[in-house]
Amino acid sequence: MIKKLRKKFILINMTLISVVMVIVFLAICMFYYQWSKAETYEVMDKVISMKGGMEPRVFEIGGRGPRNPEAFIPTFTVLLDSNHEIQTVGKDRVSISDESIEEVTQLVLASGKIDGTLLDFQLRFLTRQTPEGFKIVFADMGREIESMTNMVTMLVFAGIGGLAAFFFINLYLSGWALRPVEKAWEQQRQFVADASHELKTPLTVILANTGILLSHPHDTISDQKKWVEYTQAEANRMKKLVDDLLFLAKSDAYRAPALVQTNVNFTDAVWSCLLPFESYAYEQGISIESNIAPDITLQGDEGQLKQLVVILLDNACKYAGAQGTVTFSLERKNDQIRLSVNNTGVPISQKHLDHIFERFYRSDSARAREHGGFGLGLAIAKAIVDNHHGRISVESNQAAGTTFTVIFSNKS
Repeated sequence: MIKKLRKKFILINMTLISVVMVIVFLAICMFYYQWSKAETYEVMDKVISMKGGMEPRVFEIGGRGPRNPEAFIPTFTVLLDSNHEIQTVGKDRVSISDESIEEVTQLVLASGKIDGTLLDFQLRFLTRQTPEGFKIVFADMGREIESMTNMVTMLVFAGIGGLAAFFFINLYLSGWALRPVEKAWEQQRQFVADASHELKTPLTVILANTGILLSHPHDTISDQKKWVEYTQAEANRMKKLVDDLLFLAKSDAYRAPALVQTNVNFTDAVWSCLLPFESYAYEQGISIESNIAPDITLQGDEGQLKQLVVILLDNACKYAGAQGTVTFSLERKNDQIRLSVNNTGVPISQKHLDHIFERFYRSDSARAREHGGFGLGLAIAKAIVDNHHGRISVESNQAAGTTFTVIFSNKS
């Protein structure tokens, strides 16, 4: 799909560029044609106004004076009497036979036009009634045709070169522009594969347990209580996974602040989440240290903010290690609210830190499964922080342990 999208991207861009270039080149050719035509008629108008024949033409070399166009455009003049008979012919460095002069003169008279073009002879003409008689001045179009041919040739080569350059630029830019799309597509495919895998395990267990129950139709629930409890546990596990997936799906769909915005006492919310973990930590041999500033308030969704705290605390307690320590702090610095959760234990390597907030990502799959995780907790935490226009980051090393830091802006 990405390859087809890239081809369409290049095709559309090249088509648009080609159309624009054709329009621009046609405009240039039209302008140049009109300019050459106007210059030729200007010369013919000067020539036809002359009395007593053609003046010597001077080639100007150097200087900043105006260009002398008549020096470059060959012309000849035909003076007719009242019967339209040729009286005199004025030629200046023009070689043309009397028969040709007679022929072009008759063609002009037959046309009845004041000015025009004789394409077969590559001539422009201009007629005027003067005191001397009826004058027709002819100008050679060779220079115009040659200039237009050179112009068109130059534009064609420039267009081909430009299109080739645009093609390679498009080739590079299309890959660059579609890189996020390709990444999102791969993430979506991986997300679906991982979600299917995670759902497959509890479904398999549920089906196996129900198969066992059906194979003993005469037993009571008490006799098969163990399999019923296993089925319920797996169903609850699957429900938790589906709830997490729905939360992330909604976050992707809206990309907006939390729907329920209230003035939350963040200090109280943190304490309400922290206290239940003390018994869990005690059973695991983990100590929890806290430094929570009083009366910190935040505009947001209280439910989501509590979920964020629980996710970070749960993650820290799971990986603090035997006789480990979890340090939780909440403080206000200027216009920012800073929440950090640190735990001891084996640090996370840099290659895993770069992907720690991705869905279904586990730095240690075996350890994550042992703790019953799906690899969605930190992805949900990031989604909650994003919904509240905050920032979440992680640092991990052997000396300081692993620290998740969340920063909210709060100017109220």
